[in-house]
Amino acid sequence: MNVRSFRLSYRWWRSRPAMWIGLLLSVGSLGVVGPLWAAPQIELQLVASGLASPIAITHAGDGSGRLFITLQAGQIVIYDGTRIVPSPFLDIRPLVSSGGERGLLSVAFHPSYRSNGLFFVNYTNTVGDTVIARYSVSQDSNLADSDSAAILLTIKQPFANHNGGHLQFGRDGYLYIGMGDGGSAGDPLKNGQDLGTLLGKMLRIDTDGASPYAIPPGNPFVGTEGARAEIWALGLRNPWRFSFDRLSGDLFIADVGQDSWAEVNYQPAASSGGENYGWRLMEGNHCYNPPSNCNTGALTLPIVEYAHGPNDSLGCSITGGYRYRGNKNPALRGIYFYADFCTGRIWGASQQAGGGWTTSELLDTSLSITSFGEDEAGEVYVAHYSPSAGAIYRIVQVGGVRGVPWVVPLLLND
Repeated sequence: MNVRSFRLSYRWWRSRPAMWIGLLLSVGSLGVVGPLWAAPQIELQLVASGLASPIAITHAGDGSGRLFITLQAGQIVIYDGTRIVPSPFLDIRPLVSSGGERGLLSVAFHPSYRSNGLFFVNYTNTVGDTVIARYSVSQDSNLADSDSAAILLTIKQPFANHNGGHLQFGRDGYLYIGMGDGGSAGDPLKNGQDLGTLLGKMLRIDTDGASPYAIPPGNPFVGTEGARAEIWALGLRNPWRFSFDRLSGDLFIADVGQDSWAEVNYQPAASSGGENYGWRLMEGNHCYNPPSNCNTGALTLPIVEYAHGPNDSLGCSITGGYRYRGNKNPALRGIYFYADFCTGRIWGASQQAGGGWTTSELLDTSLSITSFGEDEAGEVYVAHYSPSAGAIYRIVQVGGVRGVPWVVPLLLND
């Protein structure tokens, strides 16, 4: 018997540990479940508060230890280790259309920022389109040069939602851009599977090449007729936060589902790109459009999924995070954190020896979690969204691990 996935209802099974332990042991004999994972206990420590709609957290990699916090309306502010610096690092509010899923959505610092002072932002402009722009820092390390803007790429958005919006540099030195499918519902323009559009894709560009950018020669669709050469992977609905494992270089992409399933996709560092994550053919591991016979075997299925929707208490919109590689919380090492914006639940996924993944709920919060972030040391942070009472928290372990393993495999892929 070849069992590909195994899904459990979290609250029902957690209340019956003896029953699920017996079931896990029996299923384990089929080779589906690896060693039991004792989920760590975590808590959140307040770092900064009183923020206006924080939507992303990152660092500059310049040795300063500062956190750069993106505010949706069009500002980037700095947390210097003790306080929020009074003057914003960057203020481009006149350029930004903010509200809903629009706004200034992220910032990524060039790998050589310490020497060249360059950083990149993703924002929705005043007509509703996505803009990727480059800026440079001024002589004051806490202040960007607002006159240094250079637009690299503008992507037309047909609807007001599903902008994606995240930027990250990979360890290959290229800039990765997460793009949603353009919005509405059900991908009516079929952008997710269309190689002729940048929507519904993960993009990869070379910001150090020709102006305004160059195409990395190893991009998978270079030379493919009708395909945009910027595309690195396809089949995404609305990738809301992706990240690279700072140890392995592996890529994690959280993709917001339509009505039923949220998912986390995984790309190993050795990949040459070109993965098709399925949307709109599939939502998670399930056929969406068409309703059956949707996967011919060419799709890359998620490592984690959970049910969501108006009648499901697990949530409505996934927020992707980071795989913990810091040193202050050894019980958290190797855990990939993700959350749901609507319910505030935080989960941790762990890769097992056989390559499959298990996931457990680690904390049930009352936060509206828009983003995770990582500092220079690898510690992981959470952003709580509020127009005037937004806050940043640090994830820390509590003691050791729970006395009784209670791993809940919402999805296990071998």
